Amino acid sequence: MALTMNDVERFEAARPRLEAIAYRLLGSASDSEDAVQDTFLRWQAADVERIEVPEAWLTKVLTNLCLNQLTSARARRETYVGQWLPEPLLAGDPMLGPADTAEQRESVSYAVLTLMERLSPNERVVYVLREAFGHSHREIAEMLDITEASGQQIFHRAKKHVADGKARTEIDEATAQRIVEEFLAAATSGRTEPLVRLLTQDAISIGDGGGKVPARAKAFEGAVAVATFMRGLFRPSEAKRAYVGGSPDVWATTANGGPAVVVAVEGRVVGVMCLEITTDGIVAFRNQVNPDKLERATQQWAATDHGDPLLKAF
Repeated sequence: MALTMNDVERFEAARPRLEAIAYRLLGSASDSEDAVQDTFLRWQAADVERIEVPEAWLTKVLTNLCLNQLTSARARRETYVGQWLPEPLLAGDPMLGPADTAEQRESVSYAVLTLMERLSPNERVVYVLREAFGHSHREIAEMLDITEASGQQIFHRAKKHVADGKARTEIDEATAQRIVEEFLAAATSGRTEPLVRLLTQDAISIGDGGGKVPARAKAFEGAVAVATFMRGLFRPSEAKRAYVGGSPDVWATTANGGPAVVVAVEGRVVGVMCLEITTDGIVAFRNQVNPDKLERATQQWAATDHGDPLLKAF
């Protein structure tokens, strides 16, 4: 049955919310767009007039598509080269979705997206729908064809897994921004000691190059190891400039609602470093340098006014 203009408009009105759900579930902007487009194709093929609650119907279809994606993604990531990290979204990206509550903001943070990789597909779906989008346990049970009691158990288990992996109490945005700037100053000082003072003793640094950009397969662990790596990373060299195609500029910004460093060459984002910062210092660096996962960031970067760079990286 052909869709009316009104039917298309109803779907387009739901698209931003569907994309925000899909991104939290899949951790990939491109995969999320594909899942939402597949949802539209099913909307197009459905007898829309018989659908009583379009939002619930669309969410159920999308959720099941994402469940299939999550199951196959687990198999694909077993052969992924190096560490797998989510695709970062820069400030202002509509796919970040609602940020009215602490739960909504936390569910799209880079740290929690990474932690959710540990969850089973069902745990991830239940956690996202309940924690970030406020669906009732009854609604979630109907979407997943499970009992409400089972859905509640899955949610509590997922929430515990995420809480167990989270860092200590976070700090306010202004303080986080200041620490990012202090980190960049220390990283370019050529000395390890100023960096160590900014880190927690159990700090880690993880990089995702996807086999296309050099990135260590194993995380750097401990303040000294991380500081030594960061000092070398920001040390200028002709080889690095040649590799990235120019002299990169560096900005302190936000990604996924948290403090981040963006490295760009002539408008092309070549790296996004997401920092996890607490009252004790910088707990983690999660560095996305896989070019396939930076295309959307480059588009978003080009569409925003980000001011002058803080420094030239190398």
